[in-house]
Amino acid sequence: MAASGGAAAAQSAPDGDNGRYTMTPIPEGVLRLDTRTGAVSTCTKNEAGWACYAVPDERSALDAEIGRLQAEVEKLKGELAAGPTVSGKIDEALPKSDSLKKAEPQTREPKVAEGDRKLEIPLPSDQDLDRAMSFLEKAWRRLIDMANRVQKDVSGKI
Repeated sequence: MAASGGAAAAQSAPDGDNGRYTMTPIPEGVLRLDTRTGAVSTCTKNEAGWACYAVPDERSALDAEIGRLQAEVEKLKGELAAGPTVSGKIDEALPKSDSLKKAEPQTREPKVAEGDRKLEIPLPSDQDLDRAMSFLEKAWRRLIDMANRVQKDVSGKI
């Protein structure tokens, strides 16, 4: 009976006595490392006593994200394999004419040889030039007047 009592006492000993946790002093309290699981906790003393909180493990977060991304890649590979294959070719031939071009009237003059072509651009009349110049002069005067008003407003506020 004494032998079995000693074994029971050894099993019920606190984990700190068995060497499961390694404690390291830090300015805020104690850093506790669980040697079995590798979990790290910070322990601080408060009014109620000591409280230990797990330190977020970046590695486990990264492993979880890697696992999620690998599952997504496998899902996408499955969708790609199940989908139709695209070879870059189509079954139907393309039309020989441009569908966006407007149909040209059939009553065209016969084309002349390349050397005989004349490029004629209709030039504006003198009246059209006078109207354009008058418009530009008015716009320029208005711009200058506006700049002068702004300059007077700014110099009056300084």
